[in-house]
Amino acid sequence: MDNQQLILLKADINAQLQLIKAIDDKVAVRAEGVNPDDVIRLESIAYQIHNLYSATEDLLKIVAACFENHIADTQQWHTALLNRMTVPIPRICPAFISSETAALLNGLRGFWHFFHHAYGTNIDYEQLKINLDMARKINSNLEKDIEIFFQQWAET
Repeated sequence: MDNQQLILLKADINAQLQLIKAIDDKVAVRAEGVNPDDVIRLESIAYQIHNLYSATEDLLKIVAACFENHIADTQQWHTALLNRMTVPIPRICPAFISSETAALLNGLRGFWHFFHHAYGTNIDYEQLKINLDMARKINSNLEKDIEIFFQQWAET
């Protein structure tokens, strides 16, 4: 990767991180003082968690596309993308995210899938709390992981 491509990658990553941060801020505001009987807020939080996962997956796709990390298995595409981003590729790039971040995202992937297909289902407060706890860690984990990624990149 030449210097211009690296500059473009950093710009794309930073733009996507800003979007993820904005969604994370919405999650925080909506979750403040939420109670199990506030169905509208529960749905709003669930929607924003869904958005947070989608925006984060888009970030991973940006990085994968930059390094031509094509994933052939369309059945397991989401899982394969998460796994691929935890693997350093010798002489090409370091791992993009930690296994801890990947585990959080994998948990949110399950919630994303549920929310994406649960048209008439009520949001379970206890399940939402579990996913909310995971979601609240994503932004800071990503910032730390990306800093490590670029530090390791500079060392190669």
